Amino acid sequence: MIDFAHQIWGAGAVQYAQPSRLRSRFGVFELDLRAGELRKQGVKVRLQEQPFQILQILLEHAGQVVTREELQQRIWPSDTFVDFDHGVYNAVQKLRDALNDSAENPRFIETLSRRGYRFIAPVTGAAAEVHAAPVPSATRDSIAVLPFVNMSADAENEFFADGITEEIINVLSQIDGLHVAARTSSFFFKGKHVDMRQIGEQLNARTILEGSVRKFGDRLRITAQLANVADGYHLWSERYDRELKDIFEVQDEIARAIAGRLKITIAGGQQQQLVKVGTENLEAYELYLKGRILLPRRGPAAAYMDSFAQAVKLDPNYAQAWAGLADSYTVLGYTGLVRPDTIMPKAIEAARRAVTLDPALAEAHNALAMASLTGAWNKVEAEREFLRALELNPRYTQARDWYAMFYLMFSRGRMAEAMVEAKLALEFDPLSSYAHTMYGFVCGYGGEYGQAEEAARRAVELDSESYLARFALGEVLRVNGKFEESVTTGELALAISGRHAWAIMFLALALADWGKPTDAEALYVEMLARARRQYMPPATLAVVAAAATRENDAIHHARDAFKIRDPECLFAFSRHGLIATRLYAYPRFRDLLSEMGFE
Repeated sequence: MIDFAHQIWGAGAVQYAQPSRLRSRFGVFELDLRAGELRKQGVKVRLQEQPFQILQILLEHAGQVVTREELQQRIWPSDTFVDFDHGVYNAVQKLRDALNDSAENPRFIETLSRRGYRFIAPVTGAAAEVHAAPVPSATRDSIAVLPFVNMSADAENEFFADGITEEIINVLSQIDGLHVAARTSSFFFKGKHVDMRQIGEQLNARTILEGSVRKFGDRLRITAQLANVADGYHLWSERYDRELKDIFEVQDEIARAIAGRLKITIAGGQQQQLVKVGTENLEAYELYLKGRILLPRRGPAAAYMDSFAQAVKLDPNYAQAWAGLADSYTVLGYTGLVRPDTIMPKAIEAARRAVTLDPALAEAHNALAMASLTGAWNKVEAEREFLRALELNPRYTQARDWYAMFYLMFSRGRMAEAMVEAKLALEFDPLSSYAHTMYGFVCGYGGEYGQAEEAARRAVELDSESYLARFALGEVLRVNGKFEESVTTGELALAISGRHAWAIMFLALALADWGKPTDAEALYVEMLARARRQYMPPATLAVVAAAATRENDAIHHARDAFKIRDPECLFAFSRHGLIATRLYAYPRFRDLLSEMGFE
């Protein structure tokens, strides 16, 4: 929406460029607001005032939905008596005529039924800069929550301490007017001794919340200190000695104390409950916290999946745990670790259960979006659920990254929008290796090689143990034509990941592009040998077979992938990425796509 960034960062923080300084380009067109002209290949195009204004607004927010109501507020003042619906329709039609565009097959302006319009073509120049989410300044109303220290004797309580930190971040994020550093970026400093001023600078925060958690039996001690970044002065501190059952009350008290100290008014007044209690079962709550900490690490699947599964067994009405369980199943499915026909129906069922239990839970809608996209290949439902998740929580970076990469890029080929969304996620979470990784992938397949390589290298720098970051760097180097370095990076990713199927696929592509199909074939033979002992995703096998110039095998694997609805088809076979280039060179593969109705 037009006011999207404004709503996130608060009044006064958004610094849009003045329209008089804007010049933006898309396709063969250029909009020069200084001259008040639209030009096509340098030749002025006649355009009336209202269509011109609509184009300006759409370009300022390229890739985002601009509602009809927002257009009315900007172009038709409240004291203007017009048939608005008729007016906006005519204005958009005139604009489309000037751009030689159509509503049925849009190249520039997409109509979203009953919602509004969206500019979908890549934009360069000032408009693209305006659309990027503004980076907030470190104002009084900004905070970073560092991981609370586990003071318990049991190392297992490390998950509890980390989970409590994440819960406090989530609670504080609900306070209007308070900018809260994202969880991943805050956890970057876990166990590190870094100057407070440096933390504040990197996270755009003026205050820092630190603390500790000691859990012993059914008792709990939490200490918290709020400090000013500039001088280290303690603004507030408190110690809470409570029973474990009071954990939600303590989180609420901490959030209210911080809001009071920073003089922020809580919407709804003091009676408004900030903490959303998902369960009364404390054992289920602890299991949920453990699962949410383990899932992003992508470690042994049993660890995070079992945590969520035990949580919902203890409390079948725990929506957050059902959403976590759905994400666990989906991740296992689309990463090729489990056969999709055994795991994806469970993902969809768990996600629908979460949404039914709590329709206002962003995590539930995101879980359903991803499960629906990768499990049922239902793109319509996926988009609806992704947008609902982001509407409920605009700062939910996992939802924004998944929406950008899996839906906008691979499923729809809306590259400009995908890059905008991934960049926004990155700006919300600047020290997240995952956010940099996703932005690297999206920019790499979108042709922005410089940004892609910079992001992928930063992802590796932030987390050298992340095999996903290594995958991204190797793939970005490959699509940029740096084959030798891509192969070197790919071999390292292969070792770090334990020879994950994706690592084999990306390395095989790099070897084939480098003119070494025999080496790519050796990787394919390895995959075939492993496939006799364990599940290997057939979509990945098809890509590697093509890299090894084994067309018959590639077609065979592709057909198997469709038979079991392999989630990896969505990106391994996407015409919008650069993974399936060799497959598309085979007429039989293109025929198979047509036969299967694969878009």
